[in-house]
Amino acid sequence: MPYSKIDPDKMILRDHLAYDRTILANERTLLAYLRTAIALLAAGGTLIKVFPGEQAMIYLGILLLVLGTAVAVAGTWRFITVIKRLSLAYAELED
Repeated sequence: MPYSKIDPDKMILRDHLAYDRTILANERTLLAYLRTAIALLAAGGTLIKVFPGEQAMIYLGILLLVLGTAVAVAGTWRFITVIKRLSLAYAELED
């Protein structure tokens, strides 16, 4: 682990606040991913509904729907991965 060299007894308030800021930054990043995913999903759905007869727009709409779903999954996966890493590192410091 990258934090194994840190002595938990030497952690001060600033270190604990830095951990909290990192958690909040991770949450903001997740929200940005989800905001982007919602925009892509909305754009894809709109293209499909507004241009029902045009094949190119339907394919583009489907592509945007798939891309929006992928962005949501990737953002959630990244959020969970970072939270697990931070939790393990912080738990290591607290022991």
